[in-house]
Amino acid sequence: MKIDAIDEVKLKNIIKDAVRDVLEEEMIKLRLLFAPYISDEEQRELEENYRQPSKDVARTLTLEE
Repeated sequence: MKIDAIDEVKLKNIIKDAVRDVLEEEMIKLRLLFAPYISDEEQRELEENYRQPSKDVARTLTLEE
């Protein structure tokens, strides 16, 4: 019966990891969805006032509908 308990723990951990991954993906989509739109004119004004943003990219995400 000890094997059943080990299998149950492994299954629980697998499910927990899968749910965590899905929730993380959905949160990323929501953040992208609610990110404000900035027009080209606004972006140009920001760049003039605060210089160009750093070219270092930590992570790039694209929202697909």
